[in-house]
Amino acid sequence: MGRIGQSYRVSKVTFDGEDGAYTVDTRGDTVTVEEPLELRLGGAALTTTMRTPGNDIELVHGFLHGEGMIDGPGQLTEARYCAGATGPDGQNTYNVIEAELAGGGAPSPDFIRLTTTTSACGVCGSTSIEKIMSKAKNPITPITLDPHLVVSLPEKLRSQQKQFRRTGGIHAAGAFTLDGEAIVVREDIGRHNAADKVIGHLLMNDQLPAENLILVMSSRASFELVQKAVMAGFGALVAVSAASSLAVDLAREAGLALTGFTRPERFNLYAGELKEN
Repeated sequence: MGRIGQSYRVSKVTFDGEDGAYTVDTRGDTVTVEEPLELRLGGAALTTTMRTPGNDIELVHGFLHGEGMIDGPGQLTEARYCAGATGPDGQNTYNVIEAELAGGGAPSPDFIRLTTTTSACGVCGSTSIEKIMSKAKNPITPITLDPHLVVSLPEKLRSQQKQFRRTGGIHAAGAFTLDGEAIVVREDIGRHNAADKVIGHLLMNDQLPAENLILVMSSRASFELVQKAVMAGFGALVAVSAASSLAVDLAREAGLALTGFTRPERFNLYAGELKEN
């Protein structure tokens, strides 16, 4: 699918000086695509999320893993675009995925959310640390963070953000080794979707739990992102922006190292330990 960016004719307004004069330059500009993705599980509508098209099957695997509904690469026997989901032109919209659990299982009613979620808020589903800890099947192996590695990771992530360079309006997530090597990087307008695509990729390639791997996010560290990292077994989460209080609480309870405001010259350590200077 080539729908991750869409071109528009845009007028760019630039102020030239203190006298209030400005210039207008009208030209083509690329904007990140945002479209709904409906997930149907066992024939029932499970949820709809707003995402950037691409790597949707990974997204589905990552989302279901984060909700504790699958934990292995073979637990979805099918995940395909619905042939009947067509637009006004009769072409497949690629915005509906039909998935089947091994054994024909159906989702618990606790997980069914029929409302559309925005690219900003995500689909979390778990509202307490206790619920997350009860669903996490793989205890986290604590990582002692090397500060020099931590400050290098945001730039390593950004160097692979092709769509960000085109639009400036898309998040990224990446799984990195303790040597700073990128295992997989994915972009999406929703930070939670980007994380799901990374986790889904690891799941489908039988690389979970993500021991001795670091999840790097171009966004803030919210509760839902720490949830996904904990469920996937990452040892650390590195975020370029702030962390929320519940994210910090969950990270500390789970043994996940957590940094925020990560820049080339500094970061905040909210949970975990550092190597000695």
